[in-house]
Amino acid sequence: MRFKASIHNITTFTKLTASLNSLGPLAWVKLSDEHVCFTIIPEQGTQVWAVLSIDSIFETYTVQSAAGNVINLEVPLTSLTRALKSALNATSAQLRLTKKDSAPLLALTIAVANAPNAHAAFPATAANNDDGFDAPFDSAFGSGNRETIVTQEIPVRVLAPDTVAGLHEPQCREPDVHIILPPLLQLKSISDRFTKLAMAGVKSGAATAPSRTRLEVAANMHGCLRLSIKTDAMSISSVWTDLNNPELDPSQVTGIAEHPSTRMKQLGTADGRSDEGWASVRIDGRDWGKVMSVGRLGGRVIACECECALCFCHDHALILYVYLPSDNGEDESVLTYYVSSYSA
Repeated sequence: MRFKASIHNITTFTKLTASLNSLGPLAWVKLSDEHVCFTIIPEQGTQVWAVLSIDSIFETYTVQSAAGNVINLEVPLTSLTRALKSALNATSAQLRLTKKDSAPLLALTIAVANAPNAHAAFPATAANNDDGFDAPFDSAFGSGNRETIVTQEIPVRVLAPDTVAGLHEPQCREPDVHIILPPLLQLKSISDRFTKLAMAGVKSGAATAPSRTRLEVAANMHGCLRLSIKTDAMSISSVWTDLNNPELDPSQVTGIAEHPSTRMKQLGTADGRSDEGWASVRIDGRDWGKVMSVGRLGGRVIACECECALCFCHDHALILYVYLPSDNGEDESVLTYYVSSYSA
């Protein structure tokens, strides 16, 4: 099997891996001819299913394997993020799958212009190209007089197709509410403030840790979003209005007239004062703050609040769709976050 690619968008790639790393240390990375997929399924907390267009990160891209040109890897995100950060000021960067002492690894080779001390900070590693694992390495970095070539290694584990065959995205029914969120960094700031206030306002031992940080996120089909938290000592909320509820696409959704969001639109008001027409979830504040770190990527974000198909009626889930624009102006890269709700 072979994988080799040159990276043209180091900044976005680094921000992406750093955001995912806050939710889990390991990612299942699926490399194929069509997409690059990052998946995080922690024992507790938010699941992430990210489908990235190849040109959103890579300039040249080659993947080959006996399994239909698909390679599945388990990648430590901390190591990958650290390596990518070292390439932020590089003139060029190349990522490839190789082996060292029979152990698979991702080798990130970068060219650093006018960096005479680069070897002291990042020891270069000689390429091992006779193992039959990676493509022959062809230097595309120009003469060595003005650039220093640095290679960093990220140990990975190659996953057999059978190992990941049973992994699938959570199944949810059609959402009750869909809404464009305000800037995520703004939302994260207020969420973190609410969480700190709740933790400070509860006496030690008066409640369990999860209840001290439990936030309620709610929205309606009239452009309103509400973030609130309640404890024995306090009750505080923040409401956004005039947000956008995107119209459903008839080519993608059948039966719009009977869609749950259409019925919800008949309830509630645009000022957010009505108690009707709201869909809500109850989530852990600290986990939510980690999810909101995706705001560093920018992009357009849609929140869909819906009931999970296999849960009780009073249990809900929050699904965040983060769309990253590609070079051609289309939203081809989608990060999907599944946040489970606590019962009332």
